[in-house]
Amino acid sequence: MPEAPRSDLVQRFRRWLVWGVAIAVLLYLAGSIYAGIGEVGSALATFAWWLMAPVLLLVLCNYFMRFLKWHYFLGRLGVKVGFRDNLMIFGAGLAMVISPGKAGELLKPYLVRVRTGANMATTIPALVAERLTDAIAMLALAGLSVSAYAGDKVHYIAIPAVLTVGGLVVLAWKGLSLAILGVISRLPVIGRFGAKLEEMYLAMRTCLAPVPLVATVLISVAAWWAECVAYWLIFRGFDVAASLDVSTFLYAFATVAGGAMPGGLGVADGALGGGALTLIPDITEAQAVASALLIRVTTLWFGVGLGALALFRVGGLLEAGVAQDSAAAEAEAADQD
Repeated sequence: MPEAPRSDLVQRFRRWLVWGVAIAVLLYLAGSIYAGIGEVGSALATFAWWLMAPVLLLVLCNYFMRFLKWHYFLGRLGVKVGFRDNLMIFGAGLAMVISPGKAGELLKPYLVRVRTGANMATTIPALVAERLTDAIAMLALAGLSVSAYAGDKVHYIAIPAVLTVGGLVVLAWKGLSLAILGVISRLPVIGRFGAKLEEMYLAMRTCLAPVPLVATVLISVAAWWAECVAYWLIFRGFDVAASLDVSTFLYAFATVAGGAMPGGLGVADGALGGGALTLIPDITEAQAVASALLIRVTTLWFGVGLGALALFRVGGLLEAGVAQDSAAAEAEAADQD
């Protein structure tokens, strides 16, 4: 985590937010123009808005189950953080999904370090394990129906699935992993991080041992399926006869497809709208665009909004972290003198 004061971090978040919103608005505007702005507006006017209550409740269930997983991983690593404090820390991380490469999510282990003193080489694996189990869950949800709904795109699921399984095999094979880390430790420049990498590897093994891995993947499947159900309810709100099965596939596949982009911007939005037109009989272009707009607002942007609120709540931790880092840097400089 960059050693920057709270004001600097907030300014960075604001820049990411402005760019994210600008890109999203352009995408939604382009989709609305394609489908007809008037038609999209008319579709939104017919939506059963009372359904937004269960939709948002399902999204909150997704966030809370993922938080429980994060809290569990830290506990596995022996890092004790108060439930309420950790909830705020996790919430602040939601704001960072729109950061470039989602690197801003390192805010979570950074704040845990400030609160508990735990080494980030120990807590970063909790973040990696959390996101990895999310990815496995989404691959599983999409993979269940990919051959039925998108047989020509099976490789979008198969390739990352094979890479994930391969990575888990290497992780489980301790001798091989330590041998690889031994080679890395002898390389110039990055070799000096060898000890930290080994510490991170051992922490990853703790998080992703067989029983914790299966348990947290199941939690992730339940969490993300809640948002798939939310997408299905949005279709119902437009009186579109989409099955829960196809809604689950569309949402999971679009999330996987957009995984490389901050918040899935552009890719996930397009996959949702285009996929709905392809797979759901009798849906109009306006309904497909409006459905994609609502599910993205209630999942991505709702989370970013909650994260922004949490980010301001943890401002004291950020300031404390900056003070600690500054003092440590001054002490190191004095020792060198």
